[in-house]
Amino acid sequence: MSSANHVAIIMDGNGRWALQRGKSRDYGHQQGLKTIEKIVDYSINKKISYLTLFVFSSENWKRPKKEVNFLFKLLESYFKKNLFKVIRNGINLKIIGDKSKLANNLRKIIKLVENKTKKNKKISIQLALNYGSKYEIINSMKIIKKRKKNITIENFEKYLYTTDFPNPDILIRTGGQKRVSNFLLWQIAYTEIFFVNKLWPDFSKNDFQKILNKFTKIKRNFGNI
Repeated sequence: MSSANHVAIIMDGNGRWALQRGKSRDYGHQQGLKTIEKIVDYSINKKISYLTLFVFSSENWKRPKKEVNFLFKLLESYFKKNLFKVIRNGINLKIIGDKSKLANNLRKIIKLVENKTKKNKKISIQLALNYGSKYEIINSMKIIKKRKKNITIENFEKYLYTTDFPNPDILIRTGGQKRVSNFLLWQIAYTEIFFVNKLWPDFSKNDFQKILNKFTKIKRNFGNI
């Protein structure tokens, strides 16, 4: 029996959840943020050391510009209002992905949050923002080539965005879809994957606990018997 050390989540379904209730997709993202807070608090309570959340993919730029702008403003506003709460809760926060396409104001607040929380040790959280795993893999290979390193698993993993995190024990995807959508393709080679039909705003602490309980009953062989 083992407990999860690192949980990764594809938080799918905010927009659909809102539309089903006659609300805007923006409202769904606001409610999804509240679910993130609940799951982070519960993760701290359950002594999960690492949490990786898929916030915005490199493919999400295809969405309407108004929705994309709202998402980024929502994140920026949250960080500004809740920085001291994040620090107080012992959260070490890191943003992974290609930050070069993000607005200057968002990049500045991200840098501030990362610097202010880097010494926190209660839980380490990665927010995948403008993240795509295929690009991450190619980027790592480019760095290896530029630095004239040998192509080894150790060197390759050293230059991934997730270099400071262990590989996930659990990957959860809400929203009813059964795919990983270019998320942590290298890192989830031996991850236990759970697909949940509930849309992200409806995902509860009880749902999370059920998955954690199932995980403890799984015998993980990693190629062994």
